Amino acid sequence: MAEKIKVRLKDIGEFTFDKGIKIIDVIKLIKVDDEKKYLGAMVENEVKHLEYPLVSDCNVELLDIAYKDGLRIYTRTLSFIYIKACKDLFGDATVTIEHSLSKGLYSEIHKDNKFTLDDVKKIKTRMKEIIDEDMKIIREQVDIDKAIQIFTNQKMFDKVNLIKDLNRDKMHLYNLDGYYDSFYGHLAPSTGYIKSFDLVYYHPGIIIMFPRKESNFKIPKFEQQNKLAKIFKEAENWGYILNIGYVSNLNERILNGTIKDIILISEALHEKKIAYIADKIAEDEDKRIILIAGPSSSGKTTFAQRLSIQLQTSGKRPVSISLDDYFVDREKTPKDENGEYDFESIEAIDIEKFNEDLLRLIAGEEVHLPTYNFIKGVREYRGKILKIDKDQPIIIEGIHGLNDRLTSAIPKNNKFKIYVSALTQLNIDSHNRIPTTDLRLIRRIVRDSKYRGNDAKRTLELWTSVRRGEERNIFPFQEQADVMFNSALVYELSVLKKYAIPLLEEVSKDVPYYAEAKRLLRFLSYFKDIDDESMIPNTSILREFIGGSCFREE
Repeated sequence: MAEKIKVRLKDIGEFTFDKGIKIIDVIKLIKVDDEKKYLGAMVENEVKHLEYPLVSDCNVELLDIAYKDGLRIYTRTLSFIYIKACKDLFGDATVTIEHSLSKGLYSEIHKDNKFTLDDVKKIKTRMKEIIDEDMKIIREQVDIDKAIQIFTNQKMFDKVNLIKDLNRDKMHLYNLDGYYDSFYGHLAPSTGYIKSFDLVYYHPGIIIMFPRKESNFKIPKFEQQNKLAKIFKEAENWGYILNIGYVSNLNERILNGTIKDIILISEALHEKKIAYIADKIAEDEDKRIILIAGPSSSGKTTFAQRLSIQLQTSGKRPVSISLDDYFVDREKTPKDENGEYDFESIEAIDIEKFNEDLLRLIAGEEVHLPTYNFIKGVREYRGKILKIDKDQPIIIEGIHGLNDRLTSAIPKNNKFKIYVSALTQLNIDSHNRIPTTDLRLIRRIVRDSKYRGNDAKRTLELWTSVRRGEERNIFPFQEQADVMFNSALVYELSVLKKYAIPLLEEVSKDVPYYAEAKRLLRFLSYFKDIDDESMIPNTSILREFIGGSCFREE
């Protein structure tokens, strides 16, 4: 008689099954309305694929696209189907999945003849055929040598270069109708799990659209993000200048001792861009208010300091005002859906007083500036007086900087808006991108440990709330920026790695964020370490996170 185990399915119930039962068979036995709704499962705080066998009593949470890990499985599976369709149609064409854009994934197909709208239609038709056939996606564990041979035969040399330096004997590959690929995370067991998608022609590439939470798990309406697309293109050009597009290229420069050149050029490109932005501001005397906004851990503080220096070289004498000092008194602060104070809401700012003070400053009047007492939760006046001349632009850094409501009384011609974010130009390989949120999260884990006394568990716990605030208060306004600055440095994950890994390893298995910590550890394992930090200048944005910045008192 087969040994039995107890499986506690969250929000469903407790069941007894034969030991070794696969999750996919559990789903069949409990008779849900739609078996292909679930894409994976969380087993004792670890993400598992549906073919995973359960061998002991356990707590299991089934994952659909409402969960971020479920959505990741969905988008990886969709990407695999897309890549396979392109290979079926265009043979040896090179397919690259590059970055997120306009609520989808931006991809390019490099082939002999020009990529056209008709090609998009062909790909979409072929993808639907693959999905309708519900083709098996086979997860295979193979020796590294065999993986290298498979990828060499398929002319996927970016993958060959990455895995040949890994200290591993084996790896998992996915096989779809004889075509192999690797993804850094689980996939669904067959193509029929993909319910909906769309493709949008976006010259010179294509945007893969998929269901999203903010559109009620439907395909979101396509929105042009031309400024963001332009900054991603600039990042791609920087990658071309540095000859680093994939992690394997970066690792090679570390191993052959030429990483110093990459660091110096990367920092010079940043300085050149900041100087360009300062010149744009300085050449227009009407630009009196400089607004800097961007998501968490984008390096806004260091950027603002470096911009101030560049403005001074252009003959300006910038001053800074803290938006935090214009918080409303604590009891007037709006509350979120959980009844907690929502300090990230624009209603938490005294917009009327803020605009009044800015208008008076622009007019050359003397203004008594407030200081917010965070202990008492009230604005106070402590004799801080400011009066500025025409050559003194005001720099304001804050999450609402791009929202016109914040500076509604200031004429448009007096404002200059800057969006700062870390849009990495580096990808793991041609089919596995590095999400910008992962870079920012790793930056924040390192910074929070060093300067805020938070361990990785606490940072991961706060991250959901941080991301929700970004989606609400920052991303909807990013296209309103006059200019965008990409704060990512192509080499930084190889530096951040040694700080982040010990912090992530402290997250124990009984913590709800264990799966996320484990995912980030796996991601960081692909990078070689940069041990010598002496060549990283003390003005670098990276110094804001690892320490040694000349803009911060250590």
